[in-house]
Amino acid sequence: MKILTLFAAAVPLAAQDSLSLRDAVRVALRENPAIAAAGASQKASESRITQARGGILPKVNYTESYTRSNNPVFVFGSLLTQHQFGAENFDIGTLNRPGSLNNFQSLITVDQVVYDAGQTGKAAKAADTGRQMTAEERRRVETQLMAGVARAYWGVLLATESLKTADQAQRSAEADLTRAESVHAAGMSTDADVLSIRVHLAAVNEQRIQRASQLDVARAALNDSLGAPLDARHVLTSGLIPLDLPDMELDVLEKQASTDRPEARDSRLATDLARIQSETTRSAMLPQVTFHGAFEADRQQFLNRGGANWLASIGLRWNLFNGNSDKARIEEATHVVNRATAEQKRVDSAVRLEVRQAWAALRAAQQRIEVARASVAEAEESLRITQNRYGAGMSNVTDLLRTETAVLESRTRFLAAVHDQRVAATMLELAAGRLSADSEVLN
Repeated sequence: MKILTLFAAAVPLAAQDSLSLRDAVRVALRENPAIAAAGASQKASESRITQARGGILPKVNYTESYTRSNNPVFVFGSLLTQHQFGAENFDIGTLNRPGSLNNFQSLITVDQVVYDAGQTGKAAKAADTGRQMTAEERRRVETQLMAGVARAYWGVLLATESLKTADQAQRSAEADLTRAESVHAAGMSTDADVLSIRVHLAAVNEQRIQRASQLDVARAALNDSLGAPLDARHVLTSGLIPLDLPDMELDVLEKQASTDRPEARDSRLATDLARIQSETTRSAMLPQVTFHGAFEADRQQFLNRGGANWLASIGLRWNLFNGNSDKARIEEATHVVNRATAEQKRVDSAVRLEVRQAWAALRAAQQRIEVARASVAEAEESLRITQNRYGAGMSNVTDLLRTETAVLESRTRFLAAVHDQRVAATMLELAAGRLSADSEVLN
């Protein structure tokens, strides 16, 4: 019976996956639907390159049609193309009122651009720039997903540790209640002291309930970022401990962000794309040369009584005047380039600002950790002394409750500072454009 009990207790644990932060990031990069969506967009952009390059290849079409009519012009022309026209067809009556005629037509056409002022090449270049933009978009999705996973992971650990702190505070409050009841029984305190501690215990229980609920929500948020069912359970193996980071120079981080951030690269590519489109608009004013070829077979019956002919032509098209619409399009393209250039400057400033914000948040969190660590040690020692003094009747219940609250608050502040430092370190890597699955902040 004891063996069965131990086995039953082990089953839920076996169903839970051990998950470090780095493992969580890799799972998210593999399973999160946002990655699949970004990958599909990237493949679609690669297909557009092939579409654009198709402009330099010939267009070949095959058409099969059947027509029957007694229209004089149709009958006369069809007999000629069928190679069936005879002397008897010159009869005036036959020419004016011919009988109905079948015509089965097979037609193969070939169209080839000989010269298009570089429009096909520019279209292919624009499509390739679009592919690079979708690649940067996918990279942006990946880095933001990694940062989101890290934030959710540390959120679960913070909620877990906060719940443990509340449990510890609850046990301490229960011990205080037992101590107060003993002091009261010895006639050394009043009913008010016992009631005050009971009120304090109720408040601690309320905080514990709230933190348990926050833990459930944090776990669901982590599963959402992983692309896993919201009710999945994991054993998180990374500890909520301060991260030892080397000193990082702000100007170096800003320069790296300006160069490597997906948003910065995307804005530069958007400017390049606007310039390509502007050049394409101007090339529409230049002449275009095309070749057209055709082979035609016309028959009275599907397999016989017919003839064939071919045609080849070279065409020149030059847009000399189009109601000033081309000029307006060129002006529009110029304004689009100017807008893209201004947007590029805005993005560069924005990513640099994000680096400064993340850098400042990280420094503040690191300083808060040191302050909170000392505060926890002092609060715990103060609580030990106050509990002993209260048990000896040398301190009142107000002092005891104040020190209990101070311990809970100092521990909570320390955990929050560690959480904020880990998140800020990740956000700084993200802001600098160097966050990856192998980043040290994910250790």
